[in-house]
Amino acid sequence: MSLTVSQILLILATGIAAGFLNTVGGGGSLLTMPMLIFLGLPSAVANGTNRIALMVQNIVAIANFRKKGFFNPKLSIILSVPAVLGSIIGARFAITLPEELFNKVLALVMLMVLVLIIWRPEKKFLKKQEEEEENFSSLRLAVAILVFFFVGFYGGFIQAGVGFIIIAALSLITGMSLVKINSLKVFVIFIYMLSSLLVFIISGKVNWILGFTLAVGNAAGAYLGSNFAVAKGDKWIRIVLIVTVLAMAGKLLGVHKILGF
Repeated sequence: MSLTVSQILLILATGIAAGFLNTVGGGGSLLTMPMLIFLGLPSAVANGTNRIALMVQNIVAIANFRKKGFFNPKLSIILSVPAVLGSIIGARFAITLPEELFNKVLALVMLMVLVLIIWRPEKKFLKKQEEEEENFSSLRLAVAILVFFFVGFYGGFIQAGVGFIIIAALSLITGMSLVKINSLKVFVIFIYMLSSLLVFIISGKVNWILGFTLAVGNAAGAYLGSNFAVAKGDKWIRIVLIVTVLAMAGKLLGVHKILGF
């Protein structure tokens, strides 16, 4: 499909915001997924296409975290294995859902994640965590492995907001710092995203032109997010995210038709 200049700028701007948000917390796909759907992609294709950008975004973030010394390859691989298994099942499930039903599920997920964005529960987890030391007992590691299977399933299915789930889970289970959690998060997401992307590619549910265009924006946002978080910028990105998510969720749920727009 051919893209206009305005569409390219929209995709790049959305990608930058999404890449930044995904790296410092989560929720970027709440912007990119609906944007791709509104550009005319079927929901399953939008879901698969979005994963190209997420792959590139996480490669940039992983490289930056590793350069700064925040990388735990052993734990990353341990948590990635169950996440990969879950993501394959989740991706297959996403492809089999009727488009109208998927859009409604996506809208409801967007609204639920929006509550997390406003409430910021990860701050509560991290505040509690400051009083504790890291704990990687066998029991806690087993719980983390089980949890990450379901994290992978959700990531393979929709992905939007999975960053918040990972932050909350690792904060409660291991007591790790936010920087270490984010370095683990981007690696695990990259690994299971690869497996789920393959499912979408095999099923022919990827638009490569839009995917790589979006990837440029996501990569730039990931670089900014893994280097620093600008307080004012983060605040305004969240405001834009809240307004946009409400509008897009309403559109997916057909609220505009009910109101006669």
